[in-house]
Amino acid sequence: MPEAEMAETKATTTLPDPPTTPEDAAPPTTPPTTPPTTPPNAPEATGYGRVFAVREFRAVFAAHAFSLLGLVVSELALSVLVYDLTGSPLMSALTFALGFLPYLVGGTLLAGAADRFPARRILVVCDLVCAGCVAVMVVPGAPIAVLLAMRCALAVVSPLFQGARTATLTDVLGDGDLFVLGRSLLRIVSQGALLAGFGLGGVLLTVVSPRGALLITVCTFLTSAALLRFGTRRRPARARHEGALVRDSLHGTRRILADRRVRALLLLFWVPPMFAVAPEALAAPYADGLGAGSAGLGLLMCALPVGTIAGELYAGSRLRPATRTRLALPLVCVTLLPYVGYVLRPDLGWSLALLLLAGTGSAYSLGLDQWFVRAVPEELRGRAMTLNTAGLMTVQGVGMALSGVAAEFAGVRATVAGAGVLGTVCCVLLALEARRTEGAATPVVEGSGTERRDGADQHMTGG
Repeated sequence: MPEAEMAETKATTTLPDPPTTPEDAAPPTTPPTTPPTTPPNAPEATGYGRVFAVREFRAVFAAHAFSLLGLVVSELALSVLVYDLTGSPLMSALTFALGFLPYLVGGTLLAGAADRFPARRILVVCDLVCAGCVAVMVVPGAPIAVLLAMRCALAVVSPLFQGARTATLTDVLGDGDLFVLGRSLLRIVSQGALLAGFGLGGVLLTVVSPRGALLITVCTFLTSAALLRFGTRRRPARARHEGALVRDSLHGTRRILADRRVRALLLLFWVPPMFAVAPEALAAPYADGLGAGSAGLGLLMCALPVGTIAGELYAGSRLRPATRTRLALPLVCVTLLPYVGYVLRPDLGWSLALLLLAGTGSAYSLGLDQWFVRAVPEELRGRAMTLNTAGLMTVQGVGMALSGVAAEFAGVRATVAGAGVLGTVCCVLLALEARRTEGAATPVVEGSGTERRDGADQHMTGG
């Protein structure tokens, strides 16, 4: 999942721009595929079938599935391996925590690479870096410190990979509704991995050793790299920047955050998930309090992802683009309200219903995706997507930690209900800010956007 040049770069290193090749110097000369003309009075098309009709997207989608599978299985296998070597639950849990913490580092210090290098090169090299890191884990006798360092390296390059991949979707699908549906499909796969990935990894570990499972994930990362290398076109970098990569990345981050409209949309992506993770973070003690056992814990962990998948599938397949956009802000304002029901001390069945309902509200993301891609200048698109991914993963880690602290003092039910109330207030304030800045969005020029760039031969981050 998660360019050899970037992985070896230190904070003070100055990277020259990559050599200009004929392919980098100018866009490919292959004539773009003209999307079918829609009659003026025809209803807007809906559904995901149009996205899979684009050949390059099929390659990106398959690569995403393989890369994500490799990441999920490697997390589980490494956790088991570390526990086998140390016998320490703390060290085993630390391998999962290290999947969150370095995201902020990679997402801020390496974000500039998403625009200053060709996107396909970044994606392929990031997958190769991931394969190399996991290959080091497979080496017998590798010290625990090395195993954890490789886990950190995976997390550092992940936001860059996911950001470059998401920005690449605008080249493959355009910046209109096809992009929104493509993003939705990648998120659905990610949520599905939460349901099936760990289960598949658990079954795999009953057949092979943890190092054997890690070796299989090396193959999944290599498969993803091959799909991206041979299944997508090479396009030139979006922007040319002189100077150190880290300085360029930080400068780009400041430019992105200085835009009031973009800042409001980023916060709308980040804040709801920060509160939404509270039931997941507290699922174990909550299930214990209900006497639901391991089966109940598993159901509680699955309910929110199932609701999210259902909501996105319905919105993407049944609602028209204009309807999804119109519903985005109302949905974001109510998606956390079901958590307030925890004050009623619901049993397992009602708790699952509340989580499923909250998950369906995540369909607001489809509307936000459209606004965000239109609000960000094209030369900053890669780093904006990288920053979005890094921030999303970071705030979820912070949300889990804060939920644990709050539950120590207020109890599990009060903490989840409090997350629903406080989160809803924050979402309403951010929705009002997004509405106030609506006029600040980058205007869509006639002949641009979907009409100009949608098509099979035009252009995650992967969390």
